[in-house]
Amino acid sequence: MKLLRNLLLIVLIIPFFSSCGYNTMVNKEETVESQWANVQDAYQRRADLIPNLVNTVKGYAEHEQETFKEVIEARSKATSTTIDAGNLDADKLAQFQQAQQGLSGALSKLMVVVEKYPDLKANTNFLALQDQLEGTENRISTERRRFNEAAKEYNQYTRNFPQNIVAMIFGFDKKPYFEAQAGSDRAPEVEF
Repeated sequence: MKLLRNLLLIVLIIPFFSSCGYNTMVNKEETVESQWANVQDAYQRRADLIPNLVNTVKGYAEHEQETFKEVIEARSKATSTTIDAGNLDADKLAQFQQAQQGLSGALSKLMVVVEKYPDLKANTNFLALQDQLEGTENRISTERRRFNEAAKEYNQYTRNFPQNIVAMIFGFDKKPYFEAQAGSDRAPEVEF
C-alpha cells in the first residue's frame, strides 16, 4: 500500500516538474545574456573605430585639442563601464547607458569640428571611417532592439503562471530594458 501510494505520488509529480518551465527559463535567460554580449560587441566596435577617427581629424584640425580630449575621455569611460550579463539590473544598465550617451555626445562635437574642414570631409580615409561609424551606430540600434525583444520574451514567460512560482523559487529576476535618452522625444535643432 505504501509503495503504491509513493508510486502514485511520483506519477502525479513528474508531469508538474516536466512542465514547470525551468529549462525554458534557462534557455530564455541564456538568450538575453547572449544578446547582451551582442550589444556590448557593437559598442566595442564603435570604441575601436574612435581612435582612428580622432587621429584622422587631428591631422586637419590640430587646434581642436579640447574636443579630441573629450572624445578620448568619453571613450575611456564608456569602455571601462562593463556589466556582467548574469548580474544585469536596471541600475547597472542605466550606468552603462549614461557612459555610452557621453561618448555619443563627444562624437557629435567631433562631427561639428569636421564640418569646419571641407578638405577633411572629402578625405577618403575619413569618409571610410565615417561610413563604418554610421554602420556601427545602426548595429548598436539593432542589437539594442534585439536585446529588448529577448528581455521582453524572458520577462513575459517568467511572469506567467505557473512559471512565476518557479522563477521566484529559482531566482529568475526580471531583466531591464534599454530606454530612450531623456529628451529624445524632441527633434534636434539643426543650424547652419
